[in-house]
Amino acid sequence: MLASDQIGFCASCKPAHYQYTFQQLAANTRALLTHLGISRVTIVGHSTGGMLATRYALMFPQEVEQLVLVNPIGLEDWKALGVPTRTVDQWFERELKLTADSVREYEKTTYYVNRWKPEYERWVEMLAGLNQGPGHRLVAWNSALIYDMIFTQPIVYELPLLKMDTVLMIGDADTTAICSDLAPPDVKAAIGHYSVLGKEAALRIPHAHLIEFPGMGHAPQMEDPEAFHRALLGALSALQH
Repeated sequence: MLASDQIGFCASCKPAHYQYTFQQLAANTRALLTHLGISRVTIVGHSTGGMLATRYALMFPQEVEQLVLVNPIGLEDWKALGVPTRTVDQWFERELKLTADSVREYEKTTYYVNRWKPEYERWVEMLAGLNQGPGHRLVAWNSALIYDMIFTQPIVYELPLLKMDTVLMIGDADTTAICSDLAPPDVKAAIGHYSVLGKEAALRIPHAHLIEFPGMGHAPQMEDPEAFHRALLGALSALQH
């Protein structure tokens, strides 16, 4: 198993100048796999990683045996649905204000459906630490570029082009929708409903297998790791037979 930090994320470098696209991140990932001598893969992507995994599968379908998308974002086009966008500069100013409290509140609501456990605190500390260290302005700038990429490059329109078996693993109480805080009330009420988005995505993807986690949020693999791993391994095993 290979788990890599993409450029701009976590422990990877934070360049002062970079054109973030999912195509570029997919090309970077393929270059890493080629360097390691890996030619066929099962890709598992969560959240933004689900968008990247989808792009990789679209660009290099002959190299992807199975695709697993865990609460991927980009399943709806927020801009087309009436959500106002932020400029990169506005994202930057927002990210400069990020605190542990704001991260915790967001994750509590969206990731864990207002159920908080002490073991979740490590992820808050990791993200808040990145944004409070000596390179916090560079971290915030890269975050701004990444958010702009997420908002402007939805995957929903290309889901029907996926050729491989695809497992959708969806916490159906997830409400993730980028820039929803800027949306008018009627628009905000209509977006981010993963109980609907998961089913719609499964209908769009030709060889989709939908696994729902009722009442769970954006990160079912963290809310109930045992149930998640059991479902994941079971789905992959079934696809191989």
